[in-house]
Amino acid sequence: MSDNWTEILRTHWGITAQLDPLDGEYDLNFRVMQSDGKTSILKVMRAGCDAGLIDMQIKALDHVAAQAPQVPMPRIIPANDGSAMITAKDGAGQARLIWLQSALPGICYARFSPHSMALIADLGAQNGRLTAALVDFDHPALARDFKWNLMQASWIKAELDCVTDTSRRAILAGICEEFDALQDDLAGLPPQAIHNDLNDYNALADHSTGNPRISGVIDLGDMCRAPRICDLAITAAYAVLDHPEPEQALTALVKGYHQVHPLTGAEIDMLLPLLRMRLAKSIVNSTLMAQENPDDPYITISQAPAWRFLEGPELNVEMLRMRLRSACGLPINDAAARVALWLDQSRGDFAQIIGQSLSDAPMEALSVEAATCPRNPFDITDREAATLGADRFGPDDIWMGYYSEPRLVYTAPAFRKGKWKASNRRTVHLGVDVFAPAGQELMAPMAATVAFVEDRRGRLDYGGMVILRHETPQGDAFHSLYGHLDPASIAGLELGQSIAKGEVFCRLGAADCNGGWAPHLHFQLALSLAGMGTDWPGVADPDELDLWSAICPNPAALLNLDDVYVAHQATDKNDILEKRQMHFGGNLKLSYSDPVMLMRGWKHHLFDEWGRPYLDAYNNVPHVGHAHPRIQAVVADQLLRMNSNTRYLHPAQTAFADKLMSKLPPELSVCWFLNSGTEANELALRLARAASGAKGMITPNHGYHGNTTGAIDISAYKFNAEGGVGQPDWVELVDIPDDYRGIFGRNDPDRGGKYAAQVDQAIAALADRGHRPAGFIAETFPSVGGQIIPPDGYLKGVYERIRAAGGICIADEVQTGLGRLGEHYFAFEAQGVVPDIVVLGKPIGNGHPLGVLITTPEIAAAFAKGPEFFSTFGGSTLSCRVGKTVLDIVDDEGLMQNAAKMGAMLMSGLKRMSEAHDIIGDVRGMGLFVGVELVTDRATKAPATEQCNYVLNRMREERILMGREGPDDNILKIRPPLSVDAEGIEMLLDRLDAVLGETGSRP
Repeated sequence: MSDNWTEILRTHWGITAQLDPLDGEYDLNFRVMQSDGKTSILKVMRAGCDAGLIDMQIKALDHVAAQAPQVPMPRIIPANDGSAMITAKDGAGQARLIWLQSALPGICYARFSPHSMALIADLGAQNGRLTAALVDFDHPALARDFKWNLMQASWIKAELDCVTDTSRRAILAGICEEFDALQDDLAGLPPQAIHNDLNDYNALADHSTGNPRISGVIDLGDMCRAPRICDLAITAAYAVLDHPEPEQALTALVKGYHQVHPLTGAEIDMLLPLLRMRLAKSIVNSTLMAQENPDDPYITISQAPAWRFLEGPELNVEMLRMRLRSACGLPINDAAARVALWLDQSRGDFAQIIGQSLSDAPMEALSVEAATCPRNPFDITDREAATLGADRFGPDDIWMGYYSEPRLVYTAPAFRKGKWKASNRRTVHLGVDVFAPAGQELMAPMAATVAFVEDRRGRLDYGGMVILRHETPQGDAFHSLYGHLDPASIAGLELGQSIAKGEVFCRLGAADCNGGWAPHLHFQLALSLAGMGTDWPGVADPDELDLWSAICPNPAALLNLDDVYVAHQATDKNDILEKRQMHFGGNLKLSYSDPVMLMRGWKHHLFDEWGRPYLDAYNNVPHVGHAHPRIQAVVADQLLRMNSNTRYLHPAQTAFADKLMSKLPPELSVCWFLNSGTEANELALRLARAASGAKGMITPNHGYHGNTTGAIDISAYKFNAEGGVGQPDWVELVDIPDDYRGIFGRNDPDRGGKYAAQVDQAIAALADRGHRPAGFIAETFPSVGGQIIPPDGYLKGVYERIRAAGGICIADEVQTGLGRLGEHYFAFEAQGVVPDIVVLGKPIGNGHPLGVLITTPEIAAAFAKGPEFFSTFGGSTLSCRVGKTVLDIVDDEGLMQNAAKMGAMLMSGLKRMSEAHDIIGDVRGMGLFVGVELVTDRATKAPATEQCNYVLNRMREERILMGREGPDDNILKIRPPLSVDAEGIEMLLDRLDAVLGETGSRP
């Protein structure tokens, strides 16, 4: 049959092409593939199709192209005679309407993953742009009696008996009742032309630009005339199906729509009933079709997602309405807007809540950025909670804490929103804190009635808590909450009891009865209790701040204070980024397409400015974990004393050296302390030249040893990069000993020896240029080169050749030393060799600038014949104490053993994962030094560079920080702090498995 259409395409459009059939319910659709790569879509209508309906679609597409060309919709390709559609006979002699339109990029939304909030918001925005463009479009075919017009959906009421399950039929009947209740409001909305079927198969999605986006809106076959909210409801019905976060998905869709085509609050309130009615109509229709075609089981399969939504967890309808309204910047309801205005106008007229003005009370920040309490952001201690602010204020002082301030003090399990420590958590304070002595009397700011009284005695809860109901002169109700009270002071309060303005009704509780906190009032305002009742959250998820700041706005007016006085002023990440770009060099790069701004850390987690936690699976600098208390204590203690250098004696210097020597072979017994691994590698070059009398250096390709001039000269990763200085004539490169991608693979039992033998050619090449080898330097396990584990025998063969030629063997252990490998303290041990020089860097200081070089007495003596060596801060008293403490912690906390255990768990999980994801070409590593190489084809090993970048950024969105390395930037680098635990490994494996299954990870 397609041969017939091929000929028609050639005859009427002059196009010779291959036709590939596409899905279509009633009509034939073909992808037109021309030899020059051009594509289009040929549409062959069913016999007897109404030409008016096709004419409507064609004119609508032309209209949108003219009015809103940014909407990604097909363009009509006219036939040779200029016609938008032609009539031709099919093989059976029946007349068919045929038309041609441009093809759009992407795949159908239903097959695209994930349906992220950003993608859903773009779907909403495209829906909004399309609806706005169609406002002034008209066509006679829009006025049709059409069962899929949502305005005509009441037909299903007479057919509900087709659903035999009584509970399900009752659900559908309830939906019909909700729909009937909307009729008057719907009738008052202006009708217009709408798409009417922007379902998950009529939208295309694409990620070729780096960010997932809606790349196409197709199929206007169900166009009709109806209020625009019906169109959005239909889109929403499909957006929420089987989405793990349907309320958030719906919010993203509506927000995206509203930003380009603003909605009214009344329209938003209709959305959920209309959405449910669309699903009900689809269920009834497919059930009727199944009765007509009982042998086709696929007809009702599509019902399953709809039933999962309708029968799933009950939605909080009132809360959802407020969520949608607040996402659009609208008042949560009409009364809320009036209350907010009245409060602002009455500011200064309320009774003082503690009997005196708070205008002079100092504000104290407890934010993520400003505060270091709690030390462990996952577990505030009783002492920390009970002494908040005690470092600045006495027990009789009055001071306040900010509204909308992100804090890490909320560590109780109730504040966590997921199964992982790095899952979302509630951090943003929704009230104002008034710290005052225990027993302080509190007065009602205005006339009120008691709405709720409770003693919440749980740890870190409210203790005594009261909610008061107030009314404005216009009769609008709102509520205020008072937490951390003395339960005895509220024992006599009764529900409905009247409280006069300025009347004392409670007292502040002490830590033994107020939830365990320093005595203070948590004061919060709520403009509505709809959907919330008396169980108010006092703290919000930063990603839901639109909602909760609308329900619980700044209560400053009731305190007779200006909003700005008590409102937290958040550091603007975009402002920081702009200033960084202004003042920092352009080649100082940031990680991730959406950079993170990190303020706190603890062990293997980091926290951004809003308190969002991240699992750190990348940073090897905090070797023993972020913010280790022992290191902090050592730093603070030494800075109370003095901080000098190696021109003077101090026991910390020799204590550090002794600890280092206890981990090294006896041959390596002389050390220099420096500021960084870079400085240590620079010094290593000098020692090698002094000991060998030569200058030439041999090093593996794509290595990295620092950012100074000398270190860059031996770092092919830098000198061969775009804009690099190029390879010096005294440097010779050998291959990275990569037995996965390199020329000697794992099927070669002598691959280690063959890679080592390349040193012979390198020595000869140096000799040809007049150089003898001063030495060989390599990251013992190449990290920048791709987390490479060299084959057995490699370094043994290299070192023998270098030493035979008079050179020095340098092991750069910055990435691999100090127990990271689990099985070995240093990587050179795994190769069965002893280097002449060992270089250590950043991890030995756990964030403090520190580097170490250790060598033999003979090499040290040769270097000592030259000028004096001195580094002002290298080997400072402070640095020596920090370095020794890091080594002690590795031993005392069993972190090397933990690296072995967690590394085995990680490697096992990654190897299982590789069986499910063809994009994983190789999993390699030792301990917590792990690489996952991504390829688009396992046979050719073509690097999956784009996919690796996608995975990296998606893992960041999943709150896991990773890196990527390798000559092709296609290797995921996993090297967390050695404190990482089983939960962290489980989260990494769980989320990586999900991300690798997404569209952006596919070749």
